[in-house]
Amino acid sequence: MPNKFLSLDKSRLNNLTKVFHELFRASYRTCLKGGANEPLYRPASSAGGLHTIEFSYDYFSSALHEIAHWCIAGSERLTKLDYGYWYAPDGRTESQQKEFEMVEVKPQALERILSFASCQPFRISADNLESGQGASAAFKRAVHQQTLSYCRDGLPDRAGALALALAGAFDAPAPCDSRQYLAEDLV
Repeated sequence: MPNKFLSLDKSRLNNLTKVFHELFRASYRTCLKGGANEPLYRPASSAGGLHTIEFSYDYFSSALHEIAHWCIAGSERLTKLDYGYWYAPDGRTESQQKEFEMVEVKPQALERILSFASCQPFRISADNLESGQGASAAFKRAVHQQTLSYCRDGLPDRAGALALALAGAFDAPAPCDSRQYLAEDLV
């Protein structure tokens, strides 16, 4: 059986965008757009306009990560640029890094499930390259536990619909089967 975790090609990214738009463009007035230098969520600038999730270049993982944030964001956050989240760029202090890891547990757990549903490898991200350190062991454990919690208790509505649609589009196994997720896979 061929490995479904294939290298990225343009058609796979187009498939992701198509699935997202079919589910959310009309119902949530939200579109997905690649090619940005930095990922960013832009709320609609006018009544009836489209909200835009911009992801870095044409990186599949960037798209899934930004979608994960969107799936978690509540109605108030969806009205704010980049959801109104705090963000410190690369080169964070130790305390800033701990805060980053704390707020990234749910989005990265959700990205992990969406990656599986898209037959894409998932790589946990500390997003702090200048420090030379990867994700802490505590962060990896927390992301793994949150993944299992999502599988057990269910995904947020938008995330659940997207995970099932992606699994169908990419011919992936059930994305919320906790047996698919091993702690040691988080490298």
